[in-house]
Amino acid sequence: MPTPAVSFEVFPPRNVDAAFRLWDTAQALAPLAPRFFSVTYGAGGSTRDLTTDAAAVLRRTSGLPVAAHLTCVGASRAETLDVAQGFADAGVRDIVALRGDPEDGADQFEPHPYGFRDSCELIEALAQTGKFNIRVGAYPDSHPDAASQEANITWLKQKFDAGADEAITQFFFEAESFLRFRDACAKAGIDKPITPGILPVTNWKSAANFAKSCGAHVPDWVADAFAAALRDDRHDLLAISLCTELCSDLMDEGVEDLHFYTLNRADLNRDVCRALGVTPQVALSDVA
Repeated sequence: MPTPAVSFEVFPPRNVDAAFRLWDTAQALAPLAPRFFSVTYGAGGSTRDLTTDAAAVLRRTSGLPVAAHLTCVGASRAETLDVAQGFADAGVRDIVALRGDPEDGADQFEPHPYGFRDSCELIEALAQTGKFNIRVGAYPDSHPDAASQEANITWLKQKFDAGADEAITQFFFEAESFLRFRDACAKAGIDKPITPGILPVTNWKSAANFAKSCGAHVPDWVADAFAAALRDDRHDLLAISLCTELCSDLMDEGVEDLHFYTLNRADLNRDVCRALGVTPQVALSDVA
C-alpha cells in the first residue's frame, strides 16, 4: 500500500504556554514532511491576529508550506483582503477560505455590512488576486446549515467554480461516510481534490460534543467503544487503533492524501502516521 501524503492542522496560541505547545507540535510533526500545516481561526474570527502571527512564524521557522484560515466573520471586504495580503507578504500563499461560525455565539451567521456574504464571495475575491492556493471546507455528513446533502454538494461545487483548488473535509468516524460523499461529488461533476479530514481523538467527550455541533455523525458502536475504553483506561490505545483503521480503509479505496486535526497534540497523530508508514524524512534543522 502506498504511503499517504499528510498535512496537519494546528490552532494559534493564546498564551506563552500554548505557544510552546504549538512549537513542540510543529517540531514533532515537521520531520514527517507534511504537504502543509494549516492554522485555524477561533470561533467568530476571535483569533484573527493570532492566526496571522502564528502562520507567519510557523512558515518562517519550519520552512514548510502554511495554509492560514481566513473567514468572512466580523470584517469588511477591504479588511479581510488586507489580512490576506499580510499572509502573502509573510510568504503564506495557501489560504483555507471559510464562511466562519457566527459571532458571539449567535444562532445564525450574519455578514458584516460591508463584508463578504459567504465563502463563495471570499473565494472569488482571493482567486482574482492570483496570489493564493485556495482550500475550502467540505462536509461528508452534510453541513448543519445545508437543506440536504444534495444542497451541501451543490454548494461545494460552487466553491470550486468560484476558484477553490482543493477541499478538506470535516472529520468523520467511518470510511463509508467519506466514500459515499466522494462518489456523490464526482457524480455532480466535481473533479478537484477532496482530502479527508482525520481526527485522532484526544478527548472523547470533547470530540463527541464537537461532532454534534458540526453535524458529524457519531455511530453507536464508536460511542460504545470509547465508553468502554474510558472505563478500562485504554482511551488513547483505542483512538490510535480506530484512527489507523479508518485511514487504512480510505487508502484501500484510493485515498492518497490525509489531513489530520492535531488539536496541538503531536503524540496520537505521530503514532497514527507511524502505523501508516509515514516516518521522519528530514530533521527539523533541515526544514527550519
